[in-house]
Amino acid sequence: MQQALDELGFGPTYHMNEVFRHRPHVQQWLDFGATGTADWDKLFDEYHSAVDFPASCAWEELYAQYPSAKVVLTVRDPTSWWESTAEVIYPTRTMYPGWLTRLVPFTQRWLDMVDRLVWTGIFDGRFSDKAHAISVFDAHIETVRARCDPDRLLIFEVSEGWQPLCDFLEVPVPSTPFPHANDRRSLQRRFAGIRWGTRLVPYLLAASTALALRRRRDR
Repeated sequence: MQQALDELGFGPTYHMNEVFRHRPHVQQWLDFGATGTADWDKLFDEYHSAVDFPASCAWEELYAQYPSAKVVLTVRDPTSWWESTAEVIYPTRTMYPGWLTRLVPFTQRWLDMVDRLVWTGIFDGRFSDKAHAISVFDAHIETVRARCDPDRLLIFEVSEGWQPLCDFLEVPVPSTPFPHANDRRSLQRRFAGIRWGTRLVPYLLAASTALALRRRRDR
């Protein structure tokens, strides 16, 4: 959706990856989790749209803040959603080793932000309970349906492609295929690389240090 909105001229689009590029945003989202308020104009000063976590955690606040903005509610099969999230996203809670969170405090703040807003905030610390998580998922969809002006809301499955999205946003349909990114397998590979790569770093450093000392001794 980020790529699609950018391509349609509604970018830059705020996505969770933007938090990594603007690290002070983590504290702003932590503050929102604690107080329920934020300076939205300042936070989104560079952006024209927003998707995904953490912005979706504040959809009601953003809906009220920007009364001319439209809402795209992406939907999918709840069971497929839970299985994908449980397999790929939920394990990122333990993706970083302890030495990294101590050495790079930003990683711990990021994990705290995700927990406060999503795992504890949205799912009450019960995401691993499949039935509970799916009930939260279904309730969210019904809440958005009920509280949004129908003229401002599109309920959208990305498998539908460009046409309904472009009709809703009143823009021409691109000649390029609808973007497809961050599928389950590509995310699994990316997160596995981070998980195991960061755990190997101390051993690689120890090995390189031992090799350097051996060479110095041999000389």
